[in-house]
Amino acid sequence: MKALFAAALLVLLSACGSGGPPPPDWKANAADLIERYKKHELLGENILAERYFQQAIAATGGAGRVADTARLWLVRCATRKTSLVDDDCHEYAELARIDTTAEDRAYYQFITLRWSEVDATKLPKQYAGLMQAEADRINPQISSINDPLSRLLAASLMTLRKQANDATLSIAAETASSQGWRRPLLVYLKLQEKQAFGHGDTVEQARLKVCIQLVEDAYSGDH
Repeated sequence: MKALFAAALLVLLSACGSGGPPPPDWKANAADLIERYKKHELLGENILAERYFQQAIAATGGAGRVADTARLWLVRCATRKTSLVDDDCHEYAELARIDTTAEDRAYYQFITLRWSEVDATKLPKQYAGLMQAEADRINPQISSINDPLSRLLAASLMTLRKQANDATLSIAAETASSQGWRRPLLVYLKLQEKQAFGHGDTVEQARLKVCIQLVEDAYSGDH
């Protein structure tokens, strides 16, 4: 089973020791369904994404698990931010008043750009490094993140913080392109096109226009 978003922070399946019991059905189902949600969200397939997300919520909610349900909303919020959706994660925040973990709270503060409040020791190392990076080290720090979704999130948060440059946009676009993630790819291609227009780079504008058209032709999302 793949790890959920943001490395160990959002893993719903607890580690099983040798010969240990399997995870309960609600936990295994939630882990599978949230992965399906992420896949279709990133592809821009809204109806399928929402269906799987609500099923994941039903799995944790049916078990009466407040912190686990809150974590699913956190996954949703982070996944949407890779397409630069301005989501304040209020569903997570409401549930977190009742039950959450220190790691989830730090991650929430991180993805909602409340960096002055974040306890960096509770974040995965790559994100703590990004928060501490000097301006000229931001892009190398983003590029060093091995997991594509985590890398795309890091680039997106810097874009939302208005600390992104052409190289940041290129990292994000290439990451989304390499994974076939149409929704964020289209967002970043259009940002790059805008940048190319501002630079007066007509050759790059023409190239990006073709790329955008290809993605739009293949795009199956219901806007």
